[in-house]
Amino acid sequence: MSDQTSVTVERVIDAPVDRVFDVLSNPERHQSLDGSGFIRGVDHADRIQHVGDVFTMNMEGTHMGGEYQTDNHVTGYAKDKLLAWKTAPAGTEPPGWEWVWELESQGPDETLVRHTYDWSKVTDKSVLEKVGFPLVSERDLQDTLSKLAAVTASARP
Repeated sequence: MSDQTSVTVERVIDAPVDRVFDVLSNPERHQSLDGSGFIRGVDHADRIQHVGDVFTMNMEGTHMGGEYQTDNHVTGYAKDKLLAWKTAPAGTEPPGWEWVWELESQGPDETLVRHTYDWSKVTDKSVLEKVGFPLVSERDLQDTLSKLAAVTASARP
């Protein structure tokens, strides 16, 4: 087993930071951004506005035996700067992996986007074995950034 416990990718996107944040804070947009192909749609979600918000996604993957749902507990929120959430099978507490989005304005029309998939706080050995971290690869995360770049380039404020 690797000692690696996170994957981070980054890219400068040709869109203002508020437009990028607007897309990321709307769970209805997440399926169109998903480079892993696991997200099937939203079950329950409002726009992310606070730490403590929870949104539920419909998912599919062989690692969970097919279709399943996740509850995503928002752990970080700073408008136009940070979004983070811990994912858990629906109805359970998060076992420790987290998705973090960090945004840095690079001027009026460019944003540095850093996306981290971190499973360093997962301590349950059965979860580590079942999920087989990293479940989402660096290439999947890069694909997500490419999709975000395409979506935000065409999005209107």
